Amino acid sequence: MMKNEQTDMKKDFIARRRERDGEIQDLWEHLKGTSTLAGQFTSKIDLQVYGQLIGLLHDLGKASMEFDQYIRSATGLIDPDEDDYVDVKGKKGKIDHSSSGAQIIHRYFFDKGVESLLVSQILSLAIASHHSGLIDCLTPDGNDNFSRRMNKSDEKSRTEESLLNIDTSIKREIENLLSDGMFISHFNNKLKLLREKNDSTETIIFKLGLLIRFLFSCLIDADRLDTADFEFPERAKQRNRGNYESWPVLAERLEKYLNKLQNKNKVDDLRQEVSNCCLHFSNRLKGLYQLTVPTGGGKTLSSLRFALNHANKHNMDRIIYIIPYTSIIDQNAQKAREVLEVHANNKTALNNIVLEHHSNLTPEEESSRQKLLSENWDAPVVFTTMVQFLEALFGYGTRNPRRMHQLANAVIIFDEIQTLPVRCVHLFNVAVRFLIQGCGSTVVLCTATQPLLDKVVPEQRALQIAPEQQMMPDVQKLFKELKRVDVYDRLKVGGWTDHEVAELAEQELDETGSVLVVVNTKKAAVNLVQILKDYPRADVFHLSTNMCPAHRMKVLDSIKNCLPDKKPVICVSTQLIEAGVDIDFGSVIRYLAGLDSIAQAAGRCNRNGARPKKGRVYIVNPKDENLDRLPDIKIGRDKAERVLNEFRDDPTQFQEDILGLEAMERYYRYYFYDRKEEMCYEVGSKSGVGRSDNLFELLSINALSIKEYQRINNGFSPKVPIRQSFMTAAKVFQAIDSPARGIIVPYGVEGERIINELCASDNIEKQYKLLKEAQRYSVNVFPYIIERLSKQQIIREVQNGTGILYLDKQYYSDTFGISESPVNEMKILIIEEA
Repeated sequence: MMKNEQTDMKKDFIARRRERDGEIQDLWEHLKGTSTLAGQFTSKIDLQVYGQLIGLLHDLGKASMEFDQYIRSATGLIDPDEDDYVDVKGKKGKIDHSSSGAQIIHRYFFDKGVESLLVSQILSLAIASHHSGLIDCLTPDGNDNFSRRMNKSDEKSRTEESLLNIDTSIKREIENLLSDGMFISHFNNKLKLLREKNDSTETIIFKLGLLIRFLFSCLIDADRLDTADFEFPERAKQRNRGNYESWPVLAERLEKYLNKLQNKNKVDDLRQEVSNCCLHFSNRLKGLYQLTVPTGGGKTLSSLRFALNHANKHNMDRIIYIIPYTSIIDQNAQKAREVLEVHANNKTALNNIVLEHHSNLTPEEESSRQKLLSENWDAPVVFTTMVQFLEALFGYGTRNPRRMHQLANAVIIFDEIQTLPVRCVHLFNVAVRFLIQGCGSTVVLCTATQPLLDKVVPEQRALQIAPEQQMMPDVQKLFKELKRVDVYDRLKVGGWTDHEVAELAEQELDETGSVLVVVNTKKAAVNLVQILKDYPRADVFHLSTNMCPAHRMKVLDSIKNCLPDKKPVICVSTQLIEAGVDIDFGSVIRYLAGLDSIAQAAGRCNRNGARPKKGRVYIVNPKDENLDRLPDIKIGRDKAERVLNEFRDDPTQFQEDILGLEAMERYYRYYFYDRKEEMCYEVGSKSGVGRSDNLFELLSINALSIKEYQRINNGFSPKVPIRQSFMTAAKVFQAIDSPARGIIVPYGVEGERIINELCASDNIEKQYKLLKEAQRYSVNVFPYIIERLSKQQIIREVQNGTGILYLDKQYYSDTFGISESPVNEMKILIIEEA
């Protein structure tokens, strides 16, 4: 493979030097360690040798005198007075050491045929991108960026020098891997397995891009873990590394918990029926399934029962719950922890069962120190958000895609799937098909209000869902039997004022003893609480995403303590209470929104069916509501109003149930039809793409970029087989309208302690533990708000250069959360309205 005229006596090259004790990590040890881990990760999709190869080659460019002198000078191994010393100022990140390994693969396969060229480009991409994020192959303006990197001069890439300096054992391993006669054909057989009957050229190429990102993910995580284990050998012993408590043990813990539950009424009987159906269904093959159960039907524990037994049957690696970003992860995660982590004081790896991942607390442009703190979903049961899931698949940089490979051989449960952002539907659907077909995962779509993901146009980007993939045998019957509320349409011309809504809440309080008001904006929530707070006959509570998870859980616990004692309670909440919150009010008032949201709000009313009468749900239209910043809610509101009008005209066509299956299907038909053009993630000329295009196109055939290439190259087409604009698409992609960033807030004693210790500690091991704790004390805030709060010095870094932000204590309200002025002045932050 490579010419190497030197003897086996090689110069020692270093990967890094440990700051605290000066210990050196040998470059060859790092390459071998990364290779072993990357091979383990890629073996999940039967591509082990390819992971091993990219691990061996990824940092080979460090075997050059230029890089060696730089790193030795930067770490104090070369004294400034020595001849070899170089001034490191301005050189950090500037010396290219990722092109070398990529060029070696590219050159080796360059003249060995089209199939070899495809495989070599895939592997070269992973290596060349491992510090920056996946690079563009073609840029939107038509430049062949991949070929530019592969043709980079040796003066800059140091490839020939690195080959001369390569360790003999590393060289032998690389040659052994490449000499396998099945190296190319095995990879191409894997590519063929990704194809499905309803695939188009676009979806095939899109899935190829996801496979590239998967390999990239494996390399990044392997590189980070090997580095972290050298920096902190004591933490390597604590790392799970897939060494989890066995599925049979965890399944048995759940069975013991379920056996203790007593059925007190018909609703409990129906929940048990749902649970038993899920257990029975766990024997099915891996694949795509739907769990369609009315709100309050016990989806969380039932889906966990399915997942534990399904994972055991198929020897799967982990269970991942994907929760709406607006919801309260803590409640679901805490229930799972209560069931599965039986020894609360046992902190061994086998007892660390449930991981919560709410926020990105480190910035996307991570320093080497921050990379060691990033979360990589190494746990048997993970609770995270739809935002984090989508960012793992499509987000920018290296932090987000690092987690992607953990989605392989997993049971992935989407709770409240109807909250999937519309513009991500095509990306999501084909990604789910890739995870099932290419990565051996099982996906369960859970909700009471299933969106029509199988009716997407074009059909090549739809999910294939047959009746036998429905986990419940008779969904219509289940909905009728679990009907626990009456819904009252109270829309009126001119709309309801805040004071009129407050009066309705007070009237319902007299009738039912507890009222939940769900509004569409934070501003509406604040205004209503301000009106109701002096109401003498009830405790008034507020919930919104301006409050950290620990704060929201405390409020929910306070409400739950009031409800059994029949203490009068009014809770005003944004839509976050509609997903995954087990709470029971006598009445619900829902501001007009999508029919799915109204159904979810209704699920917090008479939840357990234990009240003497049906619960009461009122739909009201607020006066002068501005939803311009919330297009999803605005369009959903309009389509729901259309269905409500049709229901008034002829309720029989909806089986007399405005929240039933027929009404919901009608709603989604209107909603999806109206937004079908958005589902491919459209972008405009003011985006980073620089023209009207869409992300599905950029991540598949990339026709407009090819057209630009042809325009500037006399009509010739690009020679590279892979042509996607990966980095451009990733930079543009936002799971929600603006990429939120987590800031740590000083809520309670624990929140203050975490901030104080982060500000004081230089120990990265301690910082790692504190950041995991800080997940429950963080609030996601949009960049423009962070910029404004930073200028006012309301938020600061815990330490200069860390990028980890915290909020000044004076600006956190015990009622409303983050405030833009000292809390006694009560100027609550309501600019970001969701």
